[in-house]
Amino acid sequence: MSIQMVLLPVFVQVGLTFALLIGMVLGRRKALVSGDARSPDIALGEFELPVLFYALIALALPLRHADLFIVLMSWVFVVTRFAHAGIFASSNKPGPRSTVWLASVLVLLAMWIYFALKMLLLV
Repeated sequence: MSIQMVLLPVFVQVGLTFALLIGMVLGRRKALVSGDARSPDIALGEFELPVLFYALIALALPLRHADLFIVLMSWVFVVTRFAHAGIFASSNKPGPRSTVWLASVLVLLAMWIYFALKMLLLV
């Protein structure tokens, strides 16, 4: 796989993180101005699970194990993160949000298992 194909979903995920951070800052500013002490921490989740995604790509790329499966699953992971952020920012219903979060966890787990097996079995 080309470096661009591997890194594009990473850049999209980074873009989502920055967009949510900016939205969170603006939301907090608005909450402070209106006198509301609370505001949603919509961006905090992007510093939890996606860190394992970044670590996987950072390892897989230089070790030349970022193949088609990794790229496709990267896109699935990023789509689930966008869906999670969209639910959080709109209805914030725990049921759908938890389902999408679990989907992103399972996708990332599958990616890590695949990568680990490729590395350990030298495939």
